[in-house]
Amino acid sequence: MQKQIEVMQVPLTNFNPFSFPKELVKEYFCSQLPLDFCENVTDDSDIVTEDIGLSAPTLYTANLPLILEWLLNLDNPHILEQTPCFTPLLLYDKCFSTDSLLFHYEGNPESAKLIRDFVYLFGGIIKGSCATIISPSFIPKSKIKEEQELIELVRDCTAETSFIKFNFNRIGDFWSYAVKHQCTLLVTTKKYQADLAKVFFHFYKGKNWCEKLSFYLAA
Repeated sequence: MQKQIEVMQVPLTNFNPFSFPKELVKEYFCSQLPLDFCENVTDDSDIVTEDIGLSAPTLYTANLPLILEWLLNLDNPHILEQTPCFTPLLLYDKCFSTDSLLFHYEGNPESAKLIRDFVYLFGGIIKGSCATIISPSFIPKSKIKEEQELIELVRDCTAETSFIKFNFNRIGDFWSYAVKHQCTLLVTTKKYQADLAKVFFHFYKGKNWCEKLSFYLAA
């Protein structure tokens, strides 16, 4: 029997030493997100259904423009989380869609885990998605098997999967690729969150800002 779990507002302590205002961020307790998540994530709904009890949130969501407006009023606005927490953060604008996914794979266990965790969390939501995985042009032979397993994992969970080798070394490269190819969700690691914040501020309210592009960041 399923039980209803309230979508709590994020306590300030989760983001110390500097915190997002709790009214800007929601936390979700879902081992796998409900199939109507995309339609409801931008709404003010306060109930999700969960079939097992969870003591810690599995996802934070926030409206990106509201976060940026708040950050612009800080003394040090060029960072999202001073000490990135382990809970993934989803940033969206006017809408949220998983139609076109862009995965940032770095050829290491951390980014492999990030992709696996995302695929599990979004489960059935991405069955109709088109996915692109960008991997470094060179990775050690010891990681080739892991790379292939990730490709197969994403391919099995989406409608269409592409795999590309690029020597992107800046998060801005992924931003540009995502905007150019009309991707709707960039999946990357929180270790780039400071550089990503700079990209946000550079393009925010500019002609290159893409309201359809969301960001999934995980440690």
